[in-house]
Amino acid sequence: MRYFVATVSLLVLAACGGGQGSYDQYLREREAAGQGSAAMPGAYSPITGAPVSAAPLDGGPATGGSSRLSDEQNFDAVAARESIESDRERLERQRAQYVFIEPTTLPERSGAEGPNVIQYALSTRNIPGQQVHRRMNPFRYSRWEENCAQFATQDQAQIEFLRRGGPERDPANLDPDGDGFACWWDPRPFRAAAAS
Repeated sequence: MRYFVATVSLLVLAACGGGQGSYDQYLREREAAGQGSAAMPGAYSPITGAPVSAAPLDGGPATGGSSRLSDEQNFDAVAARESIESDRERLERQRAQYVFIEPTTLPERSGAEGPNVIQYALSTRNIPGQQVHRRMNPFRYSRWEENCAQFATQDQAQIEFLRRGGPERDPANLDPDGDGFACWWDPRPFRAAAAS
């Protein structure tokens, strides 16, 4: 049985090209491909069946296929390909493609958007919780958290507060402490952004 397996192995090896001899031939073909040939002779992709492109052994770009490595950092390669005249032509082409867009003035705000919370934040100096405006309603703290929960954001609460007469008046009970800031709205991030 051992003799049979050894004999079959030798026959298969011989059919594949004799082992070491075919590998030496492969190395010679690869070296020849690196000296200018776009594909290694006899080398085919196992997936597509197309000839395999080989990159030259000197480190230059592959000559076959569309995906090649850039050699723009190789001074010798660029100097052999480009000249002062070609650089001048390339600059002229780029200048011809350059488009200058004239800036225009920004549109004016119509004022229909409502109060500007950023402008309001920058016009105040007190900190949240520091009373600036008198609040006369004795029940002002009874439902203010409920009223504030109706707004998706604190900015929306502040806009509504200013729209309805704030900071002097507070008919919706959004500013029970009289600091001029509705609910938990805080002007300090806007002030910090303007200062930086």
